[in-house]
Amino acid sequence: MKFNNILAVDLMPEGASGMSILTAPRLTMLVFFFQPIAFGSWLPRIPDVQQALGLGPAGLALALLGLPAGTLLTLPFAGPLVGRIGARTAIVAGLALYALAVSLPAFAPNPLLLFFALMLCGSSISFTELGMNIEADKVEKASGRLLMNTAHGCWSLGIMTGSILGSLLAWAGLAPPWAMLLMAALMLLIGPALASRLPDYGRDRDESNTRGQRAWSPPSWALLGICLFVFGVTMTEGAMADWSAVFLRDVLAAGSGQAGLGYAVFALAVAGGRLGGDWLKAQFGAVSVARGSVVLALAGLVLLTTAPGLPVALLGFAIVGLGASVGFPLAVTAAADLNSGPSSNNVATLSFIALLGFLVGPPLIGLLAEHIDLRVGLAALIPILLASLVLAGRLRVVPPAPAALAQGEA
Repeated sequence: MKFNNILAVDLMPEGASGMSILTAPRLTMLVFFFQPIAFGSWLPRIPDVQQALGLGPAGLALALLGLPAGTLLTLPFAGPLVGRIGARTAIVAGLALYALAVSLPAFAPNPLLLFFALMLCGSSISFTELGMNIEADKVEKASGRLLMNTAHGCWSLGIMTGSILGSLLAWAGLAPPWAMLLMAALMLLIGPALASRLPDYGRDRDESNTRGQRAWSPPSWALLGICLFVFGVTMTEGAMADWSAVFLRDVLAAGSGQAGLGYAVFALAVAGGRLGGDWLKAQFGAVSVARGSVVLALAGLVLLTTAPGLPVALLGFAIVGLGASVGFPLAVTAAADLNSGPSSNNVATLSFIALLGFLVGPPLIGLLAEHIDLRVGLAALIPILLASLVLAGRLRVVPPAPAALAQGEA
């Protein structure tokens, strides 16, 4: 089916006779798939930009702090704002801003401008993904179908697709600035139009009670436990995103055509884990699935950091990907289901901590790599994941409705 035909399909209420091909759950999955493609294409080009700017591991680590800086400046205000304007409006606007910002890091002529370009990217990404998570939670509840893990599985397929496209463009000899400009144009052309087809659920619940309150308030103890659980999981994801290509190139002497394989394998495994995550959750419960996934991530990290060559390292990336796959989606649902405040604020707080792990962890690993070794830097994730394993029980939240969300076809 051509893409313009997909965009032309009208959304129909759940349960309507099968005239609508693109139901609300399917459209949500499509948006989750499309949103990270441009960012995924940036990841294999990080070593190229590092080399062009003459940066060592520590210098690259400091430049990468631009992403968390943008996130930290945005998320304290994003929760109340998304609650007021609605998730769909936030996604449409966020995708447009994201398309304008995503190519800028590849054009940066020095480390300082790379930092600020990444800061703009971090700001637009955090706002967009907050809206996406709120929308997915609302679609899940409206349709009565488990969706969150599958939607994040589509996101993983999207970032994997972007990583493969970035590697292909690098193999074809297209310089990072022009490759990223091509991806940004694709994002701007399709992203907002696609997101505008999402169902509009209006303002967040209890949003009227948030007027006049501070944009940011301390999380409840229940929410804090969920946030700390997800911190280690997303720190692992961020490490794989920012350091997989560098690890294969510098530690295992992989060529430029092979350097992007580590993250592609990792993202494929994450996607597979998330696509099966809703079924696993329905069978075993969120807590058991969370604990099992963290154990897998720990096993994969041990294999990766001791890998003697490329095949074993790729197997390690795959196992880490399976282990890191379901932690964040499970945490989003648990945070949204809490009764302590509007769901947009809860998910914004969770996203703040999760993205903090995703974006701050890699620079810290870079600092360890500069002074010790990149294997040691990645191994530093192990004690943090052990803390996540202990905190997995915090995902046990009483469902908001007596009728359980049944596993169903999208």
